[in-house]
Amino acid sequence: MHFGVFVPQGWRMDLVELAGPVEQWEAMTAVARAADTGPWDSIWLFDHFHTVPEPARETVFEAWTATAALARDTQRVKLGQMVGCNGYRNPALYAKMAATVDVASHGRLYAGLGAGWAEDEWTAYGYPWSSLKDRMGSFRESVELIHRLWTEEDVVFHGKYHSVDKPYVEPRRKPPLWIGGGGEQVTLKLVAQYADACNFGTGQVDVIEHKLSVLRKHCESVGRDYNEIVKSTSLNLFPISPGADPVTATAKARGRYSVEEFREIGAGGGVGLADILTTGEIRSRLERLEEIGVQYVILYIPGVAYDHDPLHLLSSDVVPAFS
Repeated sequence: MHFGVFVPQGWRMDLVELAGPVEQWEAMTAVARAADTGPWDSIWLFDHFHTVPEPARETVFEAWTATAALARDTQRVKLGQMVGCNGYRNPALYAKMAATVDVASHGRLYAGLGAGWAEDEWTAYGYPWSSLKDRMGSFRESVELIHRLWTEEDVVFHGKYHSVDKPYVEPRRKPPLWIGGGGEQVTLKLVAQYADACNFGTGQVDVIEHKLSVLRKHCESVGRDYNEIVKSTSLNLFPISPGADPVTATAKARGRYSVEEFREIGAGGGVGLADILTTGEIRSRLERLEEIGVQYVILYIPGVAYDHDPLHLLSSDVVPAFS
């Protein structure tokens, strides 16, 4: 099992304790560099413009420019987005951007892509918000087109949502494509056809088991080797040592928040709360995920911008156990 960690970029209100954007940027970079010197395989960013759980006038660093900069601030770790929003960039531009960052990082890019879901961001930034059917149709065309632009020359494509006429996507590189999402009719079929890795961001064993069974059937239908695809999930958690008091252990990372607020912010406004778990409890959870076929876990650590100790605790007491 391999591990990645999200760097704090502001989306989950995880830079608000810092004085200004430069200090916030340096805090994000410091976490990236800390991961670069540890046992982590990768660092990750979200592709969002507004904070969660509610939009607030707070810093959220843009994913692709941040990825490019962090590529030059690190030496070893891979860099990815979980995941890039298809609606924010023309697929040919996406292919060009990803190839550029892959070169800048000397081949360390994991290119993440998903259909997108944050309606408030789309409308605020002037992207037309369409039906789920149209967003998935656009996503389907984009994945095929990006794959072709990375692997073919003189691509001509005239779809319902996207068109290109022999663009020169140079440098022409093919970084690993990570597709996020668990839609069984479109997304998982695209994973089977084109992806190098997939991500089900739930961390829920029963859900992941089901999604993997669906993916296996799609692979059989299209003649793809199921074992070629990296299966990943994401977890939101704050590690503590066995016997540690959760209130005391999270104090530096929590800042202005109560423990309950801290757990809610750490979950990104999604279903449930970020977990505060001992290292032993985390290892047990990871062992169960490994048993069902999860090969890669991306961890989000609330408050890591203010306290690197949880990152170091995972580095010493959790990640090596699965090496």
